[in-house]
Amino acid sequence: MDTSNSNTYPTALGVEDFRRNLTAVRARISAACARSSRDPAEVRLLPVSKTVPEERIRLAYAAGCRELGENKVQEALRKAEAMADLTDLRWSVIGHLQTNKTKYVTRFASEFQALDSLRVAESLDRHLQAEGRSLDVLVQVNTSGEASKFGLPPEDLARFVRELPAFSALRVRGLMTLALLSADPTRVRPCFTLLRDLRERLRQDAPDGIVMNELSMGMSGDFELAIEEGATVVRVGQAIFGVRAVPDSHYWPDPPLTSTPKEHIP
Repeated sequence: MDTSNSNTYPTALGVEDFRRNLTAVRARISAACARSSRDPAEVRLLPVSKTVPEERIRLAYAAGCRELGENKVQEALRKAEAMADLTDLRWSVIGHLQTNKTKYVTRFASEFQALDSLRVAESLDRHLQAEGRSLDVLVQVNTSGEASKFGLPPEDLARFVRELPAFSALRVRGLMTLALLSADPTRVRPCFTLLRDLRERLRQDAPDGIVMNELSMGMSGDFELAIEEGATVVRVGQAIFGVRAVPDSHYWPDPPLTSTPKEHIP
């Protein structure tokens, strides 16, 4: 696990900077896979470009990035429309989503990684059906137990997943989580272990059409631990783009009032 201060991530300002950072991140992925007897090809790197302006994203594209993760829907939509000329660039929405913004996601996103509400599932499905398209989705689970984080409580996950075949435009691919923010691996690792265990339990009796192959977990400071615990997608921002000008708290939505909002319960 990388417990270094985020200031060690210099801002990438040119194509060569991005190539260097991507190479370094992929080397970390490979090392974590070697430690856990895994094939690096099993782990998808999702660069996270929140707060990064279009001109620098284009440099990252020139360095080889072909998919990007964004937290805020309207920011992501604005970027996707501005860079529509990059026809092979895929966008993944990884932040909490309100029902009144689902119509934006269905316009441009290839993937939504933070599904934790049947109301959002229904709204996404309705807009996707109208547009004649489908969307890959991951179900977000709150594995840290923190009231400040979105995601289903682990005990509600199985019931929630059983409802998802009703939304035929959603292609359920797996689970996502945000680990406890800590430099102590003994506190962070259990979040990843829990998500993996939940996925294995769901695989045993998942409804028809529900695929539980993906585990999206791990960010710049902890993705090695996540890989050791089975991550198939790691969401990496600062280690690729550089330290952000604002803290993450500025860019995440207001936390739920409780750890189990009513709409989370099927």
